[in-house]
Amino acid sequence: MKIFGQHDEKTLVQFNNVRTQAVDAALMADGHVGYVMPIGGVAAYRNQISVVGVGFDIACGNAAIRTDLTVESLGRDPGEVQKALSSFADEIANTVSFGIGRKNRADDAPVDHALFESATWDAVPGKHRQALQVKARQQLGTVGSGNHYVDVFSDEQGALWVGVHFGSRGFGHSVASAFLALGQGKEWGERVPETEVLLDIAQPVGHDYWHLMNLAGEYAYAGREWVARKVVSLLGGTERELVHNHHNFAWKEVHDGEDVVVIRKGATPAFPGQKGFVGGSMGDDAVIVRGTAADVASSTVKDAQRDALYSTVHGAGRVMSRTMAAGKRVRRTGRQLSRGLVSPGMMESWVREKGVTLRGGGVDESPHVYRRLPDVLSAQEGTIEVLHVLKPLIVVMAGANEFDPYKD
Repeated sequence: MKIFGQHDEKTLVQFNNVRTQAVDAALMADGHVGYVMPIGGVAAYRNQISVVGVGFDIACGNAAIRTDLTVESLGRDPGEVQKALSSFADEIANTVSFGIGRKNRADDAPVDHALFESATWDAVPGKHRQALQVKARQQLGTVGSGNHYVDVFSDEQGALWVGVHFGSRGFGHSVASAFLALGQGKEWGERVPETEVLLDIAQPVGHDYWHLMNLAGEYAYAGREWVARKVVSLLGGTERELVHNHHNFAWKEVHDGEDVVVIRKGATPAFPGQKGFVGGSMGDDAVIVRGTAADVASSTVKDAQRDALYSTVHGAGRVMSRTMAAGKRVRRTGRQLSRGLVSPGMMESWVREKGVTLRGGGVDESPHVYRRLPDVLSAQEGTIEVLHVLKPLIVVMAGANEFDPYKD
């Protein structure tokens, strides 16, 4: 067991509850309270998988594309660059679908992707299958709400990158909810408490969940790559490099000579040499990282990598809840019941000073509610190397005060 960084008591209680049932477990430095298993938690099981461990937004993850464009290509002076950024931000917001229950409005939406022909769909009960496929087709390539985004960055050389963060949308949420019910002896579609459910992947229910989880992973990859490439085309650029990873998922891996199922909930795979994209916040830098290579890692770092189950952070990590940040509102009307700790002015000031062109976003996603990413990365004890620091130029998110049941 390994705990990186400092955490509040509730997060540690969740982590300790998880590790009592796991073969091994680790908690990343961006950890915070989640549903049953903390965000930033990693757990290994023998032939079992945790439905709430993977989470409701199955295969939530990040993708980043380095383009052939540079900041200089946007204009000859700061005013011209800012005008171009503002125009691109509007175009992204008007082209990509953000928010709950949205349909992909684009003519080239990937609705005919090969994943829809997979035999795995047969694991969905017949009376639910068509509706779920329709929902999945309509939402493929939509970003959602909460902390999900499309960003444009510049790196230390001035190269432009496009980064996205979201998962398998309503498809993944439906699968997770259904198997949470099935694992508690209920029917597909029944509402049940969010409690720990460990499924044996050799048994019918666990087998079906495993395959549908992997289909949701394929779905999320297709959606993120479509959105990222769509934005690259809006910028008029060409793709030079793709870094792509899930951080709400389960993998079959070998650790210490044993075959295990490793669940990373809000944690990025970081085997030696493996690249990952880790976001900060709407007003902070992001990074491209790589698991520290074995030929340069000290014995201490190698031990930490093994103890981390070859995982790292997926973001900066929240330090306050959405309600604490934004206050409490009536969900349907938006009427304010109590004030939060972060005001729109505070958020706007931070983002303005950072030079970010923002579209959408609410104070529950303000930089104030997150740790600082350099501190979080440092707490990972040298298990990763930072390859690129990405400065945000454009951040596009769903509008404020929009509830999203599919966010991670």
